[in-house]
Amino acid sequence: MPWKLASLGTLFAVTLLAGCSGTSSNTAADPVTTTDTGHSRCDAKAAEFTIGKAASPELLEQARTRAGAQNARFLQPNDMVTLEYRSDRLNLNTDASRVVTRVNCG
Repeated sequence: MPWKLASLGTLFAVTLLAGCSGTSSNTAADPVTTTDTGHSRCDAKAAEFTIGKAASPELLEQARTRAGAQNARFLQPNDMVTLEYRSDRLNLNTDASRVVTRVNCG
């Protein structure tokens, strides 16, 4: 019986360690990162050019395209938002006069 427990424990340890190892891949050549669901991951830094500009549909589309996001939205100070995080969504936060003040993904 002790041999069965020892071999089972060894098998468990090897399986656990095998799951931690992996090959590294260089994804720096691909500017758009995809998630497990196949959606692209947003890059907020690419959309920072919008800060200080007035909100418009054209600006939103330009920012979404540059950030590699699937969708984008403007958020005003009093807008209600859900707490779900979506790595493929670009948020352009505006002030009360609809000028972009902050850019983030989620």
